[in-house]
Amino acid sequence: MAPEENPGTELLLQSFERRFLAARALRSFPWQVGGGACWSPGADGSLEAKLRDSSDSELLQDILQKPSGDSVTLSESTAIISHGTTGLVTWDAALYLAEWAIENPAAFTHRTVLELGSGAGLTGLAICKMCRPRAYIFSDCHSRVLEQLRGNVLLNGLSLEAEITANLDSPRVTVAQLDWDVATVHQLSAFQPDVVIAADVLYCPEAIVSLVGVLRRLAACREHQRAPEVYVAFTVRNPETCQLFTTELGRAGIRWEVEPRHDQKLFPYEEHLEMAMLNLTL
Repeated sequence: MAPEENPGTELLLQSFERRFLAARALRSFPWQVGGGACWSPGADGSLEAKLRDSSDSELLQDILQKPSGDSVTLSESTAIISHGTTGLVTWDAALYLAEWAIENPAAFTHRTVLELGSGAGLTGLAICKMCRPRAYIFSDCHSRVLEQLRGNVLLNGLSLEAEITANLDSPRVTVAQLDWDVATVHQLSAFQPDVVIAADVLYCPEAIVSLVGVLRRLAACREHQRAPEVYVAFTVRNPETCQLFTTELGRAGIRWEVEPRHDQKLFPYEEHLEMAMLNLTL
């Protein structure tokens, strides 16, 4: 029995089609076109031209502009706070940073990347699959988060460093326990990152002070080498928290600048949220 056609049904179908198509690489559209056959992107270039030129095909135009690369699979908690941590779910700034990375792969290609506070791991997995880093180090301090991170790495077909295979196309991946308050310069020097990233880690004053402290020690690890590039993405929930972060950076002698907003919109984070990303010079 066909569903009753009404504006609500139409909007629901459009929403489903948009999310379904944006979430996977397609060999054909999952609905019939013209004489009843499913259309394949390589089968009829004239259809693609018609979709691009037609004024009433905004949905399909948007879909055609979506990348059709690899997918990321995650296991994560359904609760914002679980097992005493917020690190078992994906936060919006992680999505924003992943989008920026996909748009700027040269920042990570053939480089060693250290992620601070990796959480569920979406940003790092997207970088590993799309940006070809030489090595990627996921890090967090909570044992349950680390356990979930290892599972998500394996779930996405990547090997952890202890079980490296001969697949030269994949980066060396490590999951490391890292407590910002107790990590020493000697311990941090083992990572030797070219790039350091973090997303949605500015959630309280104590975390901000700890983050700035570990960034200073990371800079000290490479005293006779170029300091790592640092990118920190965050959701602007409280302007005072952002002000505290930039104030602490100034006290530590760390210069910063705001990265321009990127145009990619691959993930369904809340449109009304204000995102920001800083490029730090250690």
